[in-house]
Amino acid sequence: MTNETRAPSSARFRASLVQLRSGRSVDANVAAAEALIREAARTGAVYIQTPEVTTVMDTDRANLIASSSPDVAARATASFQALAAELGIWLHIGSMGVRDKSSDRIANRSILIAPTGEIAATYDKIHLFDVALANGETYRESDNFAAGDNAVVADLPWGRIGLTICYDLRFPELHQTLVRGGAIFLSIPAAFTRPTGEAHWHTLVRARAIETQCFVFAAAQGGRHEHGRETYGHSLIVSPWGEILAEGGIEPGVISADIDTAEIAAVRGRIPCLMHRRPFVLTEPASAAHGSQAHD
Repeated sequence: MTNETRAPSSARFRASLVQLRSGRSVDANVAAAEALIREAARTGAVYIQTPEVTTVMDTDRANLIASSSPDVAARATASFQALAAELGIWLHIGSMGVRDKSSDRIANRSILIAPTGEIAATYDKIHLFDVALANGETYRESDNFAAGDNAVVADLPWGRIGLTICYDLRFPELHQTLVRGGAIFLSIPAAFTRPTGEAHWHTLVRARAIETQCFVFAAAQGGRHEHGRETYGHSLIVSPWGEILAEGGIEPGVISADIDTAEIAAVRGRIPCLMHRRPFVLTEPASAAHGSQAHD
């Protein structure tokens, strides 16, 4: 039996998502995140996730490069590691910019930290957001960031979690790959724009939960940021059945839900679509294959 069809053992825990409105200062953003992480831990949360670009959100290239330098990234990471160890929690930094010394390209990196303070897993965002929106806004993430190449699953005490970031949400094949790797939770920290969020955020997050039959944790950035752009907010915790268990608004804050992994086995037993996948071949009708030949 494959990882994706193996029923997880029953376990219960509290998950919390921290919603932020990150600005241009790494120190200020780390402090804001820490305050809300502590608030979540006080409610009993043992898995806490922050959004994409937790440590800095800016359109100024020079500040992005400086704010993701090896020294700055290491200092921010060390602060979060110490916090996880102090609170005894699984702390998932949805993403932060990390640049090595030999390049001006930045990895948009998700970092999962164990309660010991050790880094349990990292994931570099695979799909980069290069679009021109109908309202005139243009985003070219590839101007500053380097795409990752590897899908990542990691072990939590309650089951495996698949790591993705924001725009990855639009690529179901990545999430199916994570389920084949044994994921029963999916992390989708994000900084969705307001127009795309209003159109697609709830639908896409619920779709990924339903089609993979996983719990989805999607912490989000929300509101108008210091650099002038606006993100959608509405952090979501969604069940394997597609139910929204907790939802944020626009303002920074914390949302939480009590997770029972027995629900995964129940949903996968009720509609066992993960067991029903079959290989197939795409073929063209004979008329399409031969009807367009040129004639002299």
